[in-house]
Amino acid sequence: MSFLIVSSQRDPKAWVQALKEQDPDLDLEVFPEVADPSKVEFALSWKHPHGIYKNYPNLKAIASMGAGIDHIINDPDIPQHIKITRVIDEQLTKDMSVFVLSLILDHLRNLSHHYCSKEWKPVKYLRPEEVQVGIMGMGVLAVGVAEKLIRNKFNVTGWSRSQKEILGVTTFHGDDQLQDFLEQSNVLLCLLPLTSETENILNKRLFERLPQGAYVINVARGPHLVEEDLLEMIDSGHLSGASLDVFRKEPLPEDHPFWKHEKIRITPHIASVTNPSTVVPQILENYERIKQGKELNNVVDREKEY
Repeated sequence: MSFLIVSSQRDPKAWVQALKEQDPDLDLEVFPEVADPSKVEFALSWKHPHGIYKNYPNLKAIASMGAGIDHIINDPDIPQHIKITRVIDEQLTKDMSVFVLSLILDHLRNLSHHYCSKEWKPVKYLRPEEVQVGIMGMGVLAVGVAEKLIRNKFNVTGWSRSQKEILGVTTFHGDDQLQDFLEQSNVLLCLLPLTSETENILNKRLFERLPQGAYVINVARGPHLVEEDLLEMIDSGHLSGASLDVFRKEPLPEDHPFWKHEKIRITPHIASVTNPSTVVPQILENYERIKQGKELNNVVDREKEY
């Protein structure tokens, strides 16, 4: 039985080192150099070439290197019997929470605006208690962000597909309650999983239901956002701007209009980056569970797509 790493868009060296440090006897292979595909029963994956997992007849599980699993789920050639797992890591949650808080404070206090304007021209700012932050998606990362914002005196609401109860957060769920959620969100934060239902959800119709001057933050996945609609709604004055950490195409092309827009802040997908050394223990635990025929932790629901 061997352990396969597939990482076509990310250097796997740090993962190899972390895995070997914690299990020196691990029978580890790195794609595409695989001696015997029939021995592979477990794969650690990030943005793999679609279709390759059909070549491993005894593969039982694919673990994502990060919290996102859409890069695995959107491969239609992965057999249904193969389990897919995601990372749930306290450090990822902490990093995301600090990052989102930083973006919102930058917006409220106009820090980037003053830096870019190069003018001695004070602009009125807002305080946390004057702002309603609406979080779309109430998974582990979102709950951590909500807790951080509440501790910093923000008013927080949350929206998800199914009903959730989260201490200190006024929650909404389903299409019937989306309007009530949106109309009170001065800052809209997207932390939804990327599924067939949530793709393109950040569109003109949704933006029109936000209050005048609302601000949009996307730290989830690029395909959640209809880019042309965001530009239109900012240029019309309905939205005050946006902070974007994820994009349909990454790296964001040099000629993309987002780069030159004075009301859009760009970061290069850095909100919360997986640290192999903190994540490897849970990966190896699932690897042992596979060998022992036990149920895996953090399994993705293939039907729900998260």
